Amino acid sequence: MIDVYRHDAHKFHGQSHADASEEFAGIPVNRAVPYGSDADAGALSRPPGRHEPVVPTHEIHHRLSLLTGDPVYIPNSRAQAAVENDVRDLLTVADAERAHECWLHSDVATLFNEAVAFPYTSLKYHTLLVAALSDTYRAGLSFDDLHLVVDPADEIVPHRTVYSGDQFAFRIDANERGRPSARLGSRPWRSWGSTWNRLTAHPLNTNQDKWDMALDANLRRIWAWSTALQYLEDFTRWRGER
Repeated sequence: MIDVYRHDAHKFHGQSHADASEEFAGIPVNRAVPYGSDADAGALSRPPGRHEPVVPTHEIHHRLSLLTGDPVYIPNSRAQAAVENDVRDLLTVADAERAHECWLHSDVATLFNEAVAFPYTSLKYHTLLVAALSDTYRAGLSFDDLHLVVDPADEIVPHRTVYSGDQFAFRIDANERGRPSARLGSRPWRSWGSTWNRLTAHPLNTNQDKWDMALDANLRRIWAWSTALQYLEDFTRWRGER
């Protein structure tokens, strides 16, 4: 599983798969992910095939914020040095479960998109989705067995938790009775909005809280999984700073 958390290291450095180095800071990176989970996670956030950039003026791996429309990272000498240190710390974690926890709480991984052509996507959440699919497939589950499961905020399941917030967490796993959940579907595709809409119980207070109402309305409109999970993180942080 440690290779999963390092498989897209090249995106931190603006490289393609073809040009990616096989090592970073003395550790193996950019290795292929088993079980087809990288392709399946990619299909959750972007359509298959090659595409022209949806934002022609933005053709780099620095993510655009869906909340503001602006780049979340504009490099300068000081910022770049700090980012490089944080990337090194993130990628050189040796224990797979610890790596999962570090990715869940990473800020530096939110600065990059998973695909240049789709700059609102998130490298952080793409990687966490790849990890969850890899671990479930490794356990013998198939995609059509999987659900989006809502957990308490303090409950983290190694490799399978894909979002951890102050109010709740999300996990990709087999159906668990007693927890709000929604089946992902028969195949991986951009289905976040419909999956969110089908949760058996929603974790947001949409009856009284105006910010939860706004967040819920927007999450129903987003189809790319990594974009939606990143938007959820960004909105929650923005709300806490108000």
